[in-house]
Parts: sequence; structure tokens; C-alpha cells
Amino acid sequence: WILACPPREHTQRCAVMAAAKIQKEKGAEADPFELHVAEALKDLEASSADLKAELRELYIVAAKEVEVAGRKAVVLFVPYRLLKVTHKIQSRLVRELEKKFSGKHVVIIAQRKIQRKEAKSGRTLPQKRPRSRTLTAVHDAILEDLVYPTEIVGKHTRYRNDGSKLLKIYLDPKESTNVEYKLDTFGSVYKKLTGKEVSFEFPVVS
Repeated sequence: WILACPPREHTQRCAVMAAAKIQKEKGAEADPFELHVAEALKDLEASSADLKAELRELYIVAAKEVEVAGRKAVVLFVPYRLLKVTHKIQSRLVRELEKKFSGKHVVIIAQRKIQRKEAKSGRTLPQKRPRSRTLTAVHDAILEDLVYPTEIVGKHTRYRNDGSKLLKIYLDPKESTNVEYKLDTFGSVYKKLTGKEVSFEFPVVS
């Protein structure tokens, strides 16, 4: 795909332009892939009239590639406070990014922090842990982010003979034609981020 920067000045100028699109925590330095994604976002902001307004304020805090059945998917992490802005353009943004990344699947997830439990030693934390910061709540939120804008209509935990668990997530069947091709990607990304095995499917409609 073509960047807005001239070839000779690509490394220096594009890095500067992309810097506004990736803001790592604690001043950490973005890796080459994250800069590549940031450049794509900056390029879209410059070239796409219908995405420009929202992309102007949107940036990512991280990006990574995840292996999915012999191919790679791109995972973008956005600040939680910008999730609503992202949702306004998510379908179009994902579609355009997948074109830029040669058909690789793209998913967008909000950056959330898990807060540890109160210490068993009896020491109390400065304030009670919000439910949204628990491990369970954050993992549930990742599920919602992964499939957005498709709605989760059911969940079922299957216990195997060896004691392991498989979480089944049922998605709105009305969206099957839009997201069926991404079900394996959702499962691989979720396992990469949480270590939990999950399968995504559509309930059988009688």
C-alpha cells in the first residue's frame, strides 16, 4: 500500500507523522510493527474523508500480530476512553485497514488494566477494587471488543474429561455472513491475550 510520505523521506518523516498515532505507556518506544500500523492510521486520516474527523483524535497504545491457522491477524489496542470514538467508525476502519494489511484480519481492543485482589495479609488497598478491573470483567470485555459490532447472545462452559474448560460464545446469527470468516481469528486472539480456550459460533435457529 502507498504511504503519504515520499520514498526518500519515508523513514524520518513518516516516523514523525506516525508518532502522534501511537502513544505507548510510560514513554516506551514503539516497535517497527507498531509504527507500521501508526503510519497506516495516519495515511487513512489524510486520505479518507469519511474517517478523518474521528481518526484525528484516535491513536493506539500498542499493536501486535497473532498467528491464526498459518496466517497472521493484527490486533490494535486503543485507550479505553477512546473506545466510543472507535466504535463510531470501527466497521469502516477495520475494512480499510484489512485492505492495507493485504487481507490480514484486524481486531480492535480497548486497553484495560486488571487490578489485583486485596492482599491476604490483611493489608487493604487504598480503595475497593472496581468490578470492571477484575480479571473476569476484563476478560469478558475483551470478548465484547473482539466481536464488536456483533452481539454476544449466549455463553456456555464445556468441561472436558481431562478437567480443562472450553468456553463457547454464541453470536447473533443475523451477523453470520459478516463475521463467520473471522471466528478462528477471534479464538486465537483471545487465547493469546488471556490464555483461555474459547470457540465462537452461531446458535442453531429452528
